Amino acid sequence: MDDPGIAYEETSPPAPAGTVVLVHAGVADMRMWDHQFNTLSERYRVIRYDWRGHGRSSDADGVVCHHEDLLALMDALRVDRAALVGCSMGGAYAVEAALAAPHRVAALALICSGLSGHQWPREMLEQAAERVHSSVPPDRLAHYRAGTAGEVDPADVRAMAEAHTLWQVAGPDRSRDALPEPVWDAAVEMCRLVFERSWTGPKSTERHLTPPAATRLHEVTAPTLVINGLSDVPGIQEVSGLLASGIPGARRFDLPETGHLPPLERPKEVSDALTTFLREVLGA
Repeated sequence: MDDPGIAYEETSPPAPAGTVVLVHAGVADMRMWDHQFNTLSERYRVIRYDWRGHGRSSDADGVVCHHEDLLALMDALRVDRAALVGCSMGGAYAVEAALAAPHRVAALALICSGLSGHQWPREMLEQAAERVHSSVPPDRLAHYRAGTAGEVDPADVRAMAEAHTLWQVAGPDRSRDALPEPVWDAAVEMCRLVFERSWTGPKSTERHLTPPAATRLHEVTAPTLVINGLSDVPGIQEVSGLLASGIPGARRFDLPETGHLPPLERPKEVSDALTTFLREVLGA
């Protein structure tokens, strides 16, 4: 890569049956894939990485294009073709990569996925403002977002992370007790680091694929599995429906009592579903 600042981990059996790249959610980092990374590595070369501006990767500064980072990482690691497994906006970037370079993507697994170019419903945005953004006083939140606060109160970061985890990772109709304590702690810690870095680091803007993926799902040629958490935010579940109906031949798998991060909350179920799907579509 021209920029060496993308942190990644990889592992592989002696004779891998293919390559799988794991693309994390926007509220997390590559650690959310611990179970899948270990399980899939029994059969495949598996790569997981932190987006630019997340985890151990370099800062997101200026204009950032995450699907181009993904393809550039594959280039740097000499991966000609891979199955892409993405969660949340990681799923959106996987779809963009599949549209930008269809010959590079052997399969797609999209978990509680976002979709570039999709307009989130007003009700969802209002609920996020009420349940998440209200956890920090509006004047301070505005300064944090603009990078003009001078100093960020760690208590505000923690409050925002906990509110976001409760609303999205647990799900809007579930309580904190719905998540086992280790899952809650891991989700809050990853989310806390996301907000801390966003509020204290350099400012950036995202560049997406054009025309946007939301208008081009019929062009996706990779075999696709859509995994949906039935306790996730309804607006995000709607995207699972769009992906399952819009991508030719896509199959859908619903997980009951599951919020926005199934790989973390339902690790075995997700790993099993991925293993079955990849064996079928990769033929190995």
